[in-house]
Amino acid sequence: MDPDELERRLAALPQAFQPTQATTRRAAVALVLHGPALDELLLLRRPERAGDRWSGQIGLPGGHQDAADADLVATARREAREEVGLELARDARLLGALAPVQAKARGVLLSMWITPCVFAAARALEPRTGPEAVETFWLPLARVRAGELAWTHRYRREEEERVLPAWKYEERVIWGLTYEIVSGLLRVTG
Repeated sequence: MDPDELERRLAALPQAFQPTQATTRRAAVALVLHGPALDELLLLRRPERAGDRWSGQIGLPGGHQDAADADLVATARREAREEVGLELARDARLLGALAPVQAKARGVLLSMWITPCVFAAARALEPRTGPEAVETFWLPLARVRAGELAWTHRYRREEEERVLPAWKYEERVIWGLTYEIVSGLLRVTG
């Protein structure tokens, strides 16, 4: 899909839900696409850290909105710079955003809403790892759409085992919140 068409589709989405409670935290993630048909998506692996809800998981560059961020697009751009060294304001075109999703960690809903901001890079970008990302890679969305990467992820929480849909790409398992957000993008791109 070309960037203009994806931008039109994102603009045509119904009005996004905007949480209004003062206690609700907001965050943003960057869905960075590139390739001839915007067919590759940047993902990262988070470092293993005690107390981190998403420790070691595959995710998207993103995080909490800071008071200094003008809006959630600014949050997504700042987080991409901090986590993977990308300057999205310079190197990628903002196409729009998906509706916010409620954050969850290991099956527990959190009082935080995440806005996925979609960017198109005209050329292949070279992300860098740092303290918040131990690995980056480009997920081939055509293989995801074709069902080649379909997987089932199992994890235990207390006494309960959960079985969730996932994708497996080169021994990396994409599941949970990242799976949900990327699935939303795939519904828009068709």
